[in-house]
Amino acid sequence: MVVIVGIVIIFVMVFGGYLLAGGKMGIILKALPFEMIMIGGAALGAFVIANDMGAIRQTLRDIGKVFRGPNWKHEDYRDLLCLLFELIRVARNAPVELEEHIEAPETSRIFSRYPRILADGEAVQLICDTLRSASMNYDDPHQVEEVLEKRIEASLEHKLHSAHALQTTADALPALGIVAAVLGVIKTMASIDQPPEILGKLIGGALVGTFLGVFLSYGIVGPFSNKVRTVIEEDHHFYRLIREVLVANLYQHAANICIEVGRQNTPGHHRPSYSELEDALKAVKQGAA
Repeated sequence: MVVIVGIVIIFVMVFGGYLLAGGKMGIILKALPFEMIMIGGAALGAFVIANDMGAIRQTLRDIGKVFRGPNWKHEDYRDLLCLLFELIRVARNAPVELEEHIEAPETSRIFSRYPRILADGEAVQLICDTLRSASMNYDDPHQVEEVLEKRIEASLEHKLHSAHALQTTADALPALGIVAAVLGVIKTMASIDQPPEILGKLIGGALVGTFLGVFLSYGIVGPFSNKVRTVIEEDHHFYRLIREVLVANLYQHAANICIEVGRQNTPGHHRPSYSELEDALKAVKQGAA
């Protein structure tokens, strides 16, 4: 909703200011379809050339993040801490029982209580792989933390490709607008024998190309790229939280301490309060009893 408001503000302020200054929309509206075909078509073609099909599909999907916002909400962070608390307790009290949860999380009674987390393959694999490694005595906290950090950073870099692709397109749009404007000037020069009022309209139409390229770059595509990056980076705090809790577990801290480490590392606007998390953990303990 906020994004839509922002887009409306951009259009109202730009074109409203133009009209208030005495500008005429006729020239812009007449030239807009043709300029959009040239600039938009060239940008689309360059985007297709620069990216493979996987990246193109990922970028199209990620554009939806601009409007939806981050995937993980406040309650998801609380549920993640509860899930990790349950798994750590099982790992310490009944190591053999842990195997059924990490080898087949889709049928696990623990994971099934947190369907949103279970539906995210990356989060589930990160949890299960780390707990499996610990059960195999690969439990050096420093090594595990380093491995997890590299894994999370590699995943983040891959997911940020769509933001990079959009930003590259945004950077190219002003130049493509100049290309369209030059074509408009060429068209104008072919009508140099026409009266000034006709030449003025032709030149105005040509300048629409420059305007459109800059407007799309800095008003639409650039902000979209930045928003996609922001959403992806915020969602990745979820996976870093998994790392913090499971590494704390390898240091053999008490389960409650591991979860408190995770709570403290949760982004402030998603961090559950101490009392809220305590109530949630009490409910978990009662459900497991």
